[in-house]
Amino acid sequence: MDGGRRVTIAIDGPAGAGKSTVAREAARRLGYAYVDTGAMYRVVALLGLRKGLSPDDEAGFIAEAASADMEFRMLDGAQRFFVNGEDVTEAVRAPEVGALSSPVSAIPEVRRYLTETQRRMVRGGGVVMEGRDIGTVVCPGAEVKIFLTASVDERARRRCLEQQEKGLDCDPEAVRAGIAERDHRDSSRAVAPLAKAPDAVELVTDGLSIGEVIERILARVRETQGT
Repeated sequence: MDGGRRVTIAIDGPAGAGKSTVAREAARRLGYAYVDTGAMYRVVALLGLRKGLSPDDEAGFIAEAASADMEFRMLDGAQRFFVNGEDVTEAVRAPEVGALSSPVSAIPEVRRYLTETQRRMVRGGGVVMEGRDIGTVVCPGAEVKIFLTASVDERARRRCLEQQEKGLDCDPEAVRAGIAERDHRDSSRAVAPLAKAPDAVELVTDGLSIGEVIERILARVRETQGT
């Protein structure tokens, strides 16, 4: 649908809000690049796990962030995530990687290295970037800012559904507690906490389909482009 100037779209929000699904589809509809910044922190955690780093080895994780060559590529119509030439699209979604990515993302120097990489990725516009601090820290000048959220109960329901679809067992209360704990960590960390940018449009997705959420984002893009 992209017929106007190519803008930068920042989509922020808490864990389980549906940012990746929505951002990926919005990028596809617009013909834009899609950047999942959460995957970038996950890959630093993955590399650290592979080297046997202790969770409190900040220097080790900083070294991994500084040396990792990250790239998002389109292959056979699907976007894949590569680091140092290896496709890690599935590997970064492992539960143990996800559990470590939040404390890793709180390391100031790790954030500094990845923020610099992310800012290079949005030069020239035509990018949908999603994460926790895109509209507030990484791209405060983004033309379109969306804060995507949902109730803890709704996010826990969605996460359990995803696990069940993969044939995995799910404890709703445990998932809910984990999401609430992640919200607290992300919102209270000293460096780049999760927060809604003052000029962001907040979308509460309880009761909305993915298609409805995407249409609202695309309407905001059209409004910004003046088309």
